[in-house]
Amino acid sequence: MHWSPDADALRGRVAVVAGATRGAGRGIAAALGEAGATVICTGRSSAAGRSRSDYDRPETIEETADLVTQLGGDGVAIQVDHLDSGEVRSLAQRIRTEYGGLDVLVNDIWGAEVLKGGPAEWNTPIWEHDLDKGLRILRLGIDTHLITSHHLLPLLITKRGGLLIEVTDGTTKFNAIEYRISVFYDLAKVAVNRLAFSQGHELEPHGATAIAITPGWLRSEMMLDRFGVTESNWRDALDPGLVGGYPDAPAGFAFSESPRYVGRAVAALAADPDRAKWNQQSVSSAQLAREYGFTDIDGLQPDGWSAH
Repeated sequence: MHWSPDADALRGRVAVVAGATRGAGRGIAAALGEAGATVICTGRSSAAGRSRSDYDRPETIEETADLVTQLGGDGVAIQVDHLDSGEVRSLAQRIRTEYGGLDVLVNDIWGAEVLKGGPAEWNTPIWEHDLDKGLRILRLGIDTHLITSHHLLPLLITKRGGLLIEVTDGTTKFNAIEYRISVFYDLAKVAVNRLAFSQGHELEPHGATAIAITPGWLRSEMMLDRFGVTESNWRDALDPGLVGGYPDAPAGFAFSESPRYVGRAVAALAADPDRAKWNQQSVSSAQLAREYGFTDIDGLQPDGWSAH
């Protein structure tokens, strides 16, 4: 399918992507940049050093901001620990001073991928689960979103039409009937969907919209490293006969998506003047691709949830 982004669809709009260092956050920032937006990329991992994420990986918010600019937007990197209310308050003050307000806020903060453990650790009952790790999952996956919304939503309602995106794993419908890895992970991902519902209720009188969105099987930097491939040759992970192939890459990985796919979903919502129809809803990147017609970077419209 041939599709290309509209380079001016979001020109003049100001967005914050909280948790933009890597994964879905970087993909969302990049896609907003493709559409011409000014994107403030926040996170702990910075070329300036100081605080780093729990992952201690090489990606930085400056790299994400540079990517936004390369793609046609205006990328701005600001180091923020979204568990630190004072740092988020300072971010809000800076945005108010320099930009006057916000058009889009994306709450993509996570940082608990290592804490959730690998498949061998899944389904560990709460009484056997490490309590400190479990509570840290909730702090990283829920408290960060609450702190960020508390300080930044006042900037989103300065004019009508603001958009809040809550990024999670699994739609409300899916998570309502499926147990997700552990009590702690399950609660975190269900809660973020509910945050879009509850904040949408509070934002609606101000002409703003809140939507929860989930990617499918995401080809994040960590996932690609896990299978020993890159974005350019990721399908090799499905062929254990290749040198370096990984036989544990499940067949479902064939329907995985790049982080840009969920990013284009967010950009499509931001550009839709009728986006309020989605208020309080929980959607997937694939569902929005069918609705708006965008594709992933390979021209396809994968649906990682179709097997469920």
